[in-house]
Amino acid sequence: MEGLEISELSTEQVEEVCAIAEETARKYVLSKISQKKIEALNISAEAEGAMPMMLTIDVDVALSPSIKDFDVQTLADEAVKEAFLSAETYLRKLTCRSKR
Repeated sequence: MEGLEISELSTEQVEEVCAIAEETARKYVLSKISQKKIEALNISAEAEGAMPMMLTIDVDVALSPSIKDFDVQTLADEAVKEAFLSAETYLRKLTCRSKR
């Protein structure tokens, strides 16, 4: 998310970017594997600092033992990437609004 020129975010905006990231990661995981086959899905997004803001997204997925040969780490990594993209899109929209 480098290169975004945003004034300091409000508490609501920080909460929104975290919520967007979490929801995107959840939707991504559930688009790739049925919820019935997921034993645990823990997703967290945390933002620290003003500008630059540090956004941390964690996705932890545990699948049913009956699921074999599924690369759960790649699934989690891809969900994190998608979450960062959605957070960046949200922040870019804020940038466009603040320049008006």
